[in-house]
Parts: sequence; structure tokens; C-alpha cells
Amino acid sequence: MKKFLMAAIGGTLAGAVLTTQVAGPLLAQDEGRSTTVYQQLDLFGDVFERIRAQYVEEVEESELIEAAINGMLSSLDPHSSYLPPEDADAMRVQTRGSFGGLGIEVTQEEGFVKVVSPMDDTPADQAGVLAGDFITHVDGESLLGLTLDEAVDLMRGPIGSEIIVTIVREGEDEPFDISIIRDTIKLTAATVRQQGEAVVIRITTFNDQTYPNVTEGFSEVVEEMGGLDNVEGVVLDLRNNPGGLLKQAIAVSDAFLEGGEIVSTRGRDPEESDRVNAQPGDITEGKPLVVLINGGSASASEIVAGALQDHHRGVVVGTKSFGKGSVQTVMPLRGDGAMRLTTARYYTPSGRSIQALGVSPDIVVEQPQPSPTAAEDEEETNGRPPRTEADLRGSLNNDSLSEDEIRQIEQEREEAEEAAQLRDEDFQLSYAVDLLHGLSTFGRE
Repeated sequence: MKKFLMAAIGGTLAGAVLTTQVAGPLLAQDEGRSTTVYQQLDLFGDVFERIRAQYVEEVEESELIEAAINGMLSSLDPHSSYLPPEDADAMRVQTRGSFGGLGIEVTQEEGFVKVVSPMDDTPADQAGVLAGDFITHVDGESLLGLTLDEAVDLMRGPIGSEIIVTIVREGEDEPFDISIIRDTIKLTAATVRQQGEAVVIRITTFNDQTYPNVTEGFSEVVEEMGGLDNVEGVVLDLRNNPGGLLKQAIAVSDAFLEGGEIVSTRGRDPEESDRVNAQPGDITEGKPLVVLINGGSASASEIVAGALQDHHRGVVVGTKSFGKGSVQTVMPLRGDGAMRLTTARYYTPSGRSIQALGVSPDIVVEQPQPSPTAAEDEEETNGRPPRTEADLRGSLNNDSLSEDEIRQIEQEREEAEEAAQLRDEDFQLSYAVDLLHGLSTFGRE
């Protein structure tokens, strides 16, 4: 018993010594880290005072503080930033679907502003700005060395005023200028229309209007087509969609899924990870689905494409998406400002992160760039419609067809001509509609 007691005391003493040996250095390390932080804050204070007292021109103290805060956030990643009160208010307005500007979603790469995507029917889109373009100058002023917020500030201005942006584009030998007239950007988050026997859902952004636009528009078009039985399938067009609200991406994904995971988010703290599952109910009742993406499809649009691809709910067609797989949380700050901070990465149902990788399409289909010269040549050579047997003088009539059969042939000819026109206007969408037709025919058989 005495030996056992001594062993127990020895074990307790050993434990105490071990605890002291481990905890002591850890506490000292924490104290050392805190000391370093306070020393750096003192250094910041010294620099601030030197600038305020000795800089060649008088500076606003509040602007210095804002610049320091924004510099700290922008050093983390391209998507974290400080939003002064006016910018925070503008962002809240933008999520509601109306704001002033050029109509482009941008990021920063290699010191220059890179266009993620131009928004449909906005001044930038109408002026010819494309996803992947680099903006190097604004009104002749170089953007090199500026933060993203500073570059965006240069692009802001009164509605109706002109801005000249210098573009560097892949495939073009020299930079070139584009003139854009600033305007109020009123976004329709989603439009739904009939294309042949398919329904095309075009989503330009994910704001508070997106899910209602999709579901209400889909119901109206299906009713005009005489019900789902007359619908071959759905094309979900997410091209040049820069993203937006995560909850709207989840709602749109859920609209086409009967169940299963939509997306998971994982932050720094494992306990803050989240997983969202779909609820029963597919608005298309299982109709074939083709999802269109390109290099301008980012963030929330990649969540939708990734979820539908992983569940084999739709065929993803187009080119690789942008690859923004991080979640930003907007946190209100004192003084009506806000902080946009990257707080998590998101993952598709299969557990893959698309950060910097993007969503790869199941079928790669490039969108041909329009060439004015080629279009003029084609117009010259194809100015006259092709001659057929029916155009020949004295040709025989086909008296074996009934009037109904003739009408059906004429209707099929009109549909073929519409398909050919669509192929010239939007090759990727034309491919998606043709693919839907094939999937629908295979399904019926």
C-alpha cells in the first residue's frame, strides 16, 4: 500500500512537472506574441503621427485610417475589403437589383483590373467589353499599383458621362480603347423564354429577385406552351453570371433537385461549417436539363452548376468557369461602414473545392468570337438564298402530300431556319437546345 501511495504521489509530481514544462513555454509564447502585436501597433501609431505631421501636404486623418483598414483587408485576398458608408449603402442597393455604374463585375490580377463578366444589356456589355478582358487604363490613367477599390473609384462617375477604358484582350496584338457611357444599372436577375420546344432560363445575377424571377417566369412560359408535356427540356444559362447571394444560389439549385446536398461551407473553425440539402420538389418534374457556363460564370453560379453536375441532374456545357470558391460575409462596422471578409470556402456535393480551379463542363463548347470581316464575306457570298428543285421553271409538283403534311413540312423548315439563325447568333445556346432535343428523343424511346 505504501509503495502504491508513493507511486501515486510520484505520478502526481511527474504530472505537475510535465504540465509546468509544457504550459510554461506556451504561456510565454502567447505573451511574446501579444508583446509583438502591441509593438507593431505602436509602430503603426508612430507612422500615422509622422505622416500627419510631416507629409508634404495636409491629409485627412479619417482617410488615412480608412486606407490602413482597407490595405489590411485587401492584403488577405482579392475579395476582402473595407466598405465606407457610401459603398456599403451602394452594395445593399445592388443586392436589391438597381445601382449606378458600367455594369461589370471585376477582380484584380497581376496589378490590373480583370473583368469577371459584363452584365447583360448594361453599358459595358453594349460597348463590347468581354469576360477575361484586362482594363489597364481609365481615361488615360494607369491602374497599375492601385487597389481594386481605388480602380473602381476611377470608373465611377455621373450618370450620362463618358469613360474611356483601355483593354488588353487575349488574341488581340495591341491594347485598344472602348468608350462607355455611364448609366443606371437596372438588373433583371432572371428571364425565361421559349426556344423551340425548350425553355431557356437566363440568370444574370443572384440577388433578391433571382428565385422569384425563375419560378414565376418558368410557370408563365410553361403555361403558354400548353403544359410540361409540350416541353422537351430546360436550358439554364449561367454564362457571364458573376454570382451574388449564396441563399439565392441554394434556392435556384433546390428548384431542380429532389434531394441531396447542394453545397457545404467550411470556415476556419470546424464548428462553423455548414451543409445545405435540397427539399423535395423539381419545378421541371425531371425534364432534361442543360447548364451553360463560361469563364464569366463565378461564385454563386458555380455553386449551382457544381451541384447540378455532381447530382447528374444536368449536362454542363460551355467552357471552364471562373473559379471563385470562397464565401464573403459582410459585417457592419461602427460609423455605418462595413467589412467584406472571406470567412469560408464552399464545396460541391462531391466534396470538391472549385477555388482557382472552376467547374469543368461535361462537354466543352467554345463560343466563336464574331469577326466583322468574316461576316461581310459571308453576306457577299450568301446574299441570295440557295436554289432548290422547286425554283426550277417547269418543275413537277408533289401531289402525294396532303395539306396537313405540307404544313408540317413548312413548319419544320421554319424551325430549321430559326435553329440556323440561333446557331449564328449564339452557338453555345444552339448546341444546348440541340442537345436537349436529343436527350428528350432518347428519353421518349
